Amino acid sequence: MRLALPQWAGTLAVKAAAFITVMCCALAALLGVLVHVSVTNQTVGQARDLALSRLQDATQAYEAGDALAPGAGVDPEGLPVRLRALAVAGRRGTMVSSHQGRPTMWAAGPAGGHRALAVAVDYSQQSRTIAGLDHSILWSSALAIGATLLVGAFAVTRVTRRLHGTAQVARRITAGDLDARVHDPRTKDPTRPEDEVAAVAAALDSMASSLQSKLQSEQRFTADVAHELRTPLTGLHAAAELLPPGRPTELVRDRVAALRTLTEDLLEISRLDTGREKLEADSEELGALAGRVVRASGTDTEVRIVRDTRVETDRRRLERVLGNLVANAHKHGRAPVVLTVDGPMVTVRDHGDGYPDYLVAHGPQRFRTEGGAKGHGLGLTIALGQAEVLGARLTFGNAADGGAVATLYLRRIGE
Repeated sequence: MRLALPQWAGTLAVKAAAFITVMCCALAALLGVLVHVSVTNQTVGQARDLALSRLQDATQAYEAGDALAPGAGVDPEGLPVRLRALAVAGRRGTMVSSHQGRPTMWAAGPAGGHRALAVAVDYSQQSRTIAGLDHSILWSSALAIGATLLVGAFAVTRVTRRLHGTAQVARRITAGDLDARVHDPRTKDPTRPEDEVAAVAAALDSMASSLQSKLQSEQRFTADVAHELRTPLTGLHAAAELLPPGRPTELVRDRVAALRTLTEDLLEISRLDTGREKLEADSEELGALAGRVVRASGTDTEVRIVRDTRVETDRRRLERVLGNLVANAHKHGRAPVVLTVDGPMVTVRDHGDGYPDYLVAHGPQRFRTEGGAKGHGLGLTIALGQAEVLGARLTFGNAADGGAVATLYLRRIGE
């Protein structure tokens, strides 16, 4: 079974924990080896000195013809072969081996006649001391690694939680919540040192405030311009109606109508930007509503009902979304244009050159068109904004065999 990590845990926390563990293990192993070697050398040295001292006494007694002390003898049983060979060759040496089931420190030297004089010293106590030391080193290292890992994990998770909170705020800002802020405590208290995470949080809050201020200024400018244009346009429209019939009059009326449409679109966008639009939801038959939109558009659009359903939506806003999608398909695409209802999913497809790459990747952008297309890019922008108000999802793509495809995902009743 795979261990589930908390939401705030991620690659940084895992890597930090792994790094701390490896470094603690390496440090514990290094210190353990140093302590083991030092104590072992000291213990073995003391035992060797004792064995050589007894060998010296045994050699003097052997040369004087006196009786040898217990543990000393010539070619005694259990004497290691290598140590005996060293002694027969005329040199003294020591070696630890097992004798009668117990650790023994041997010291041997020449005794003449290709024989070796050896002394056996019990090495059990020293062996137990070294084994106990190794056991203590092992357990203390494990406890130290565990404690260090817990402390390190606690310190790292505090940082990762703060980073996770900062990332969440950044995602909220990306989604359009310009009021979102990190509000890291370290950025508010001047007496506390500001670390790197606090610096990032402060920079993000500052960026969000600046972005919000600029967007609000643009929104106010758009709304003010649209409101200021309505009065002179109303006068122009009234004056155009008084002009005598003729081609110049038709051109003037057409341009005035275009300006009025642009002004109304700007006003609608400014209302959508403020986020104060209220939804008036009701139950609607999606197929019948799509048919009304096509008839109201006066275009040659085919309506296909694959699977009809009732949805909870704001009829006026949904008609606005579908009407803009159909109008855009006829204006910038090529026939045939097909509106398909398949349950809560509605698609509008034409058979033109498709949407520009920037629109598919980033969505519609006001006052941006490509390829010599006419328009202001407001129709799809309004459709996307109204879809968000409806709680629906509007996506843009291109069909494999050519043509632009706009897909609207609505909510069924009860969802």
